[in-house]
Amino acid sequence: MPTKAAIVEKARRASQVSIDETIAQDSTMLSSQLQVLFERLFSPDARKSLRRFSSTEAAKLLGVTDSYVRHLAAQLETINPEKTASGRRVFSLEEIHAMRQHLGRTKPSYLPMRRPGDHLQVIAVTNFKGGSGKTTTSIHLAQFLALRGYRVLAVDLDPQASMSAMLGYQPEFDVGENETLYGAIKYDETRRDVADIVRQTYFPGLDLIPGNLELHEFEHDTPKALADTKRDDKDMFFMRVGNALHSLEESYDVVIIDCPPTLGFLTLSALCAATAVLITVHPQMLDVASMNQFLTMTSDLLSVVKEAGGNLDYDWMRYLVTRYEANDGPQAQIVAFLRSLFGERVLTSMMVKSTAVSDAGLSKQTIYEAGRETMHRQTYDRGVESVDNVNAEVEQLIRSAWSRT
Repeated sequence: MPTKAAIVEKARRASQVSIDETIAQDSTMLSSQLQVLFERLFSPDARKSLRRFSSTEAAKLLGVTDSYVRHLAAQLETINPEKTASGRRVFSLEEIHAMRQHLGRTKPSYLPMRRPGDHLQVIAVTNFKGGSGKTTTSIHLAQFLALRGYRVLAVDLDPQASMSAMLGYQPEFDVGENETLYGAIKYDETRRDVADIVRQTYFPGLDLIPGNLELHEFEHDTPKALADTKRDDKDMFFMRVGNALHSLEESYDVVIIDCPPTLGFLTLSALCAATAVLITVHPQMLDVASMNQFLTMTSDLLSVVKEAGGNLDYDWMRYLVTRYEANDGPQAQIVAFLRSLFGERVLTSMMVKSTAVSDAGLSKQTIYEAGRETMHRQTYDRGVESVDNVNAEVEQLIRSAWSRT
């Protein structure tokens, strides 16, 4: 007969949680429920699609008047706007781009793309403090530039792959082995051509290299490759992202890299591939202190990379204040503190904390995808204005790097 103590001990062990099994079970349950939620938002047989734009929105994107958009629509055979129930014309982004091309035939300034002599702009959006708005910034910037006629490639280097999910690719289900950038930068013979990994999105002018958890493999493979004395790699780890993107140079004007929230080999390689760096920071003291650690570590590591031949010549580097609340006194003090230290390296515009952006995100949309009619109009307008101001400032930096006014 087992003793009472033995019975109690057996019951205690039975009630204990095996953390690996519990995490695995939770992951499985969460993954299946996310798929159910995704299928509710978008049918299994369909991909995300982009809404149509009013003539007023089209006029703003093109830099012409509302009446001239209607004139173009009547003049061009390829433009067939739909009509809403109220009789208003709405245009697809492809039709807006067609109007832009037509305008550009007589006035090239309507076409913002690269010209001979302009180098590819590769913008790394980074910080290793979670919640700094890094992915939100990356995807809104990529879509803003695509709306204005740039050829944009979004690169999701974050294993959490939130950017990929926002652009219609669920990392657990739609992105297989060797279908992330890891497939093009790995060290073995299964390395793929990066052009085969690029995917078109529902957003005309915006392509994607998706991400998923396999990106972590680069962090494990690189130390082994560095320790292997038999290897004769001309492609050092910090050159691999840049070399992969170089083969796509003729196809795009701007590349936006959503970096991982860690300072590992993948982030360092992205920083060496970049021509510009945008560092997001939430104006809270803990976040600023974390950013300080990030800057210190980044400086130390990049100096080693530079000595090994890494290219660290940037067109620009800027700090972007995100999730800013205008009525928060301490936040205002921190922003003033950052501006006093870094001057013009802090973007003038700030990404304001917006319920419009949050509400759009509930249905895996950005504020550019959500129509004005889907939420309170003043809230929507304030959100769009904030995001537009930030992105327009970044666009001006891009144009300045191309010596364009």
